[in-house]
Amino acid sequence: MKLVTNWRRVLRRAWSVRLMMLAALLSGAEVALPFMGDFIEPGRLAFLSALSTAGAFVARLLAQRNYKDGT
Repeated sequence: MKLVTNWRRVLRRAWSVRLMMLAALLSGAEVALPFMGDFIEPGRLAFLSALSTAGAFVARLLAQRNYKDGT
């Protein structure tokens, strides 16, 4: 396995990375949900996390504009 040559730029700008970060934040919020009370109904954050993970999967497969050299 080898990193792409412009991996720092990919981390900052790729939609797949952004969506994976969103999924991680939503998963963390789902864990914290019992401490927040009845603020959000159960399962909603898990659904949004799954949706953003699926979006990240699709975004990684699609060609993203302004990227060249192995992204």
